[in-house]
Amino acid sequence: MYYVIMKSDDIGMNLATEQYLMNEKSFDEPLLLFYIEKPSIIVGRNQNTYEEVNADYVEQNNITVTRRLSGGGAVYHDLGNLCFSFVVNNSTDAFGNFKKYTQPVIDALHKLGAASAEGGGRNDLLVDGKKFSGNAMYSKNGKTFSHGTLSWDVDLDVLTKALNVPADKIASKGIKSIRQRVTNIKPYVDPQYQNLTTEEFRDVLLLTMFDAADVAEIRSHEYVVTPEDQVEIDKIVKEYYHNWDWVYGKNPEFSIQKRQHFSMGTIDARINSNAGKITEIKFYGDFFGTEPVQSLADILTGVNFDRAGITAALADVNLGQYFNGIDKEEFIDLLVK
Repeated sequence: MYYVIMKSDDIGMNLATEQYLMNEKSFDEPLLLFYIEKPSIIVGRNQNTYEEVNADYVEQNNITVTRRLSGGGAVYHDLGNLCFSFVVNNSTDAFGNFKKYTQPVIDALHKLGAASAEGGGRNDLLVDGKKFSGNAMYSKNGKTFSHGTLSWDVDLDVLTKALNVPADKIASKGIKSIRQRVTNIKPYVDPQYQNLTTEEFRDVLLLTMFDAADVAEIRSHEYVVTPEDQVEIDKIVKEYYHNWDWVYGKNPEFSIQKRQHFSMGTIDARINSNAGKITEIKFYGDFFGTEPVQSLADILTGVNFDRAGITAALADVNLGQYFNGIDKEEFIDLLVK
């Protein structure tokens, strides 16, 4: 087995590195990647970013949002989370067989004292019935990567505020809130490991998985990204992970209703969106205005369905002509919250 320790704490750079190494490099043994990043949310390939993310909280707290190539659900990362990824040649039982790739991690955690760590459900890892890891897969051209999270010392309060978890998904787990469902693995390892930083935990986990006493013993198994590699990786970052069209423009078509009562009347907005843009919007309610609201709907049609796009579209608009006495910022909040 070979390994790569990512130097970047940017989720886009790390996902691009993983994508590049899978698609452009060949290894005669599995490749293990470790990466740690600043606060970020990564939605699954087939998810609607707007539905998964608490947009206002994310913006106010400078949390990066991106989309990954693999399916599955949205996850929150911060510097207390360790990501791992196995890149392998396809085998007949590879895709969907999460245990094949998570078992080495579970075995290593058992050696560190987390005896109750186990696989749970389709693609989670649990300890005492609580989730500390989610996993996803992606295959292309005879290669597969299986990557996952390891919550070591994640700020779980931020996690619960940054993600929008559907009530039915929480209910299906027999609990009342996401905070009750998730945990860090740190309290479950032996006391000698509980003061480790995320980087130190990564290094101990790496040595445990290689059954080595020192990094010097496995240095020959390390792959170091070259300057030539980095040029190509930077291109992938721009094309995918730091690209609005990839993160939001890949959203599926959906409809949503936003309704709020203001002191000067109620606004009921019915919005259709596709590829991250407003394709149709209609307003109903008992509000007053001097101009027909269809004119406002025309202004908003085609703009990016996010705070920045709507704010820019309304910059020179006198909203009082359509909704007398209703503040523009409150109106924008209605549409995007």
